Amino acid sequence: MICNKIKLYPDREDVTLTTYVLDDSPEMLGGKNRGAVIICPGGAFVYCSDREGEPIAMEFAAMGYHAFVLRYSVYNENKEGEFLPDFSGPLEQKLQCAFPNFLYDLGTAMLFIREHAEEWHVDTDKIAICGFSAGGQVCSLYAAYHDRPLLTEYFHVDAKMLRPATAIIAYGVSDNTLPAEKIEDPVLAALMKLAEDTVVGDHERSDEFAREISSAKCVNEHTPPMFLWATAQDGNGKQTLALANALADAKVPYEVHVFEEGQHGLSTATQASAGCPEQINARVAQWVPLAESWLEKRMALEFPETKIGF
Repeated sequence: MICNKIKLYPDREDVTLTTYVLDDSPEMLGGKNRGAVIICPGGAFVYCSDREGEPIAMEFAAMGYHAFVLRYSVYNENKEGEFLPDFSGPLEQKLQCAFPNFLYDLGTAMLFIREHAEEWHVDTDKIAICGFSAGGQVCSLYAAYHDRPLLTEYFHVDAKMLRPATAIIAYGVSDNTLPAEKIEDPVLAALMKLAEDTVVGDHERSDEFAREISSAKCVNEHTPPMFLWATAQDGNGKQTLALANALADAKVPYEVHVFEEGQHGLSTATQASAGCPEQINARVAQWVPLAESWLEKRMALEFPETKIGF
């Protein structure tokens, strides 16, 4: 496996793409290309969660796909090792992370992988995106905007260069027009407020802008297929259902799973990503094999002719 951390912008240390590129072998694909998945961790636009980075990449690698973890523009990422946000940061730091800058990060990652596709044996028709929580908002918005001037004119490319094959969205925010869930924990409430402020930046707060940053209000018939999952215990379950309804209205293929129990941010829901027992949930962990079968419909590997011998 080729593992490298790559700076996507020469003048920034925080926006990186970590590669988990599977080695080629004549015993397996023998030079044929594999699909790939770009992973956007969550973290409330304050940091990028390690729990939703490498453990997720390992799951997709085990399925036979190359994996890439994108650390996109977030508020606190330059402060390595800090979990809770520093609320005293300058406005400029927030603006760097505001909509649509994180979409530009994902588009840059998509084009970078395409640029290196021959070297890494990537099938450019089979590049999926996968996001968790805030990363789910990034990925669902990117899927909705990939063919619109916001991205095509920014990158000066045809929409097909930016289009993901499919999107996997885990407990992501998709509709900012829905009433906000009441949060009792004051630290978590402050974190969510900072996340909202970071996404909004210096945009005027209005109903129109709330729709602009709501993938459930932006999807159309050109949006790629999506696999969605969340838990009913987590307030973002309603967000997931809102996006599923929007995809149904647009006649976009989708699959949705809302598990009854489970806290927010479960990642793999196994010990591979857990930091405490509450982050292990065997029922929720079923999302991984369910997503695998979903991906196989669209990104199945193309094997060489049958080999004789071992």
